[in-house]
Amino acid sequence: MDLFEQLEGIRQNLLPCDGTVFYYGNVMSQKDADQYFSTLFTTIDWQNDRSVIFGKEVITKRKVAWYGDKPFNYTYSKVTKTALPWTPALKSLKNIAQEETGETYNSCLLNLYHDGSEGMSWHCDSEKELKKHGAIASISLGAQRKFAFKHKRTKETIVQFLAHGSLLVMKNDTQSHWLHRLPTMKAVTTARINLTFRTIVEY
Repeated sequence: MDLFEQLEGIRQNLLPCDGTVFYYGNVMSQKDADQYFSTLFTTIDWQNDRSVIFGKEVITKRKVAWYGDKPFNYTYSKVTKTALPWTPALKSLKNIAQEETGETYNSCLLNLYHDGSEGMSWHCDSEKELKKHGAIASISLGAQRKFAFKHKRTKETIVQFLAHGSLLVMKNDTQSHWLHRLPTMKAVTTARINLTFRTIVEY
């Protein structure tokens, strides 16, 4: 048993069955988290997200960005994005995610939520480009927000608040059995940046 297996034996799985989700809490200092937020907010190539619903293009208030080791294509909501090269800050955060989780990642999808009126509806990250049952590491910066899981069959829900500078990882068969979302929170008036480090499979 290696060190990561020992740590995961102590860390509690948030899900009662059919998947693995670990919440690591804060993985950096308040000062570092503030600096990363400021850097990403001003240097990332943020774009309004687009999706195609019933053949009609919808533009979201939420902004997104897609980065990676290579110009990987990633398609979700019927729109394809091409990864930009890593920035120094993203490389540093990727290293934190890899060291904490014991996994490796080659890409990152970022979301910028300007305030609590912006969120994400129920979905799972099961696009064909992603490594099946691969780990997805989520780093949160900025406003604390509620994050929820819902079992696809039983409809059981699990809620976890994600703090500024915290890390959560979803892996194994989580995406096959659980949906997740970021519900709106009208009381939140400040911005949140979320980074989800992923593995794109190269064929």
